[in-house]
Amino acid sequence: MGKPLLFEIWQKPASSCIIGICTVIWFYIQKKNIGYANVGLSYETAIEGHYWRIITSAFSHISVVHLVFNMSALWSLGVVEQLGYMGLGVEFYLQYTLILVVLSGLLVLGVYHILIQKFKLEYFRRVTAVGYSCVVFGWMTILAVKQPSSKLNLFGFLSLPISFAPFESLIFTSIIVPQASFIGHLSGIVVGYSIAWGLIHGMSNYWAISMLGWIILVFLLSLKRTGASNLSFIEIEPVTDSSFPAVGYFASGNSRTLQMDILPGRVAELV
Repeated sequence: MGKPLLFEIWQKPASSCIIGICTVIWFYIQKKNIGYANVGLSYETAIEGHYWRIITSAFSHISVVHLVFNMSALWSLGVVEQLGYMGLGVEFYLQYTLILVVLSGLLVLGVYHILIQKFKLEYFRRVTAVGYSCVVFGWMTILAVKQPSSKLNLFGFLSLPISFAPFESLIFTSIIVPQASFIGHLSGIVVGYSIAWGLIHGMSNYWAISMLGWIILVFLLSLKRTGASNLSFIEIEPVTDSSFPAVGYFASGNSRTLQMDILPGRVAELV
């Protein structure tokens, strides 16, 4: 007889929260009839400054099958939170989830850039990635290295040996769902191995909070700059001198406003 659901949620607090967030976002997307092109990540939108899509694309799912598949796998991978004695645990899970979300998204864009600029494959300019799959494949890979005897349970009845799960799932999804992002899934695997093998290490609560702060700042500024959201408390004004961009607060009545001076053509310096 399995453990009670509430007990498992208590043992997997971070996974449970992320599943809840993704589910709420899915319901919101359905209610507002938002298309994946409006929240997904593509090379074309990235070079236009839509950096916020690295985050929205990861947590958005357009179809219920897509959502259920990813969240079922994530629930099974939540066992990472219970492996504190192996150097994993809840803090490790939260810290490196940030790494997986950001680096897998950047790696996807990097691969698109090479395919477009070096191999002239213009098709990849408009390919749009969406879903939490990159992070799921990353955790699948980390668990395969750290605890190869584990099993990946999907939908409550399908069980895969975790040691082969990353590449089995990569091939399986590519065959069953041809439109699935092979590059996105492979990017998650690459970042996952980099973490599991210690190539990316040294994260702490301090660095995780600092990184989260920068993610939020870039997210809000790119939302404002691209006009994707009217954030009235942020003002972005160009300047004509040759100094570096400056960020600061100034008082406006009873409120405080974030003002950022940016040189034309130097947006890339913000990231």
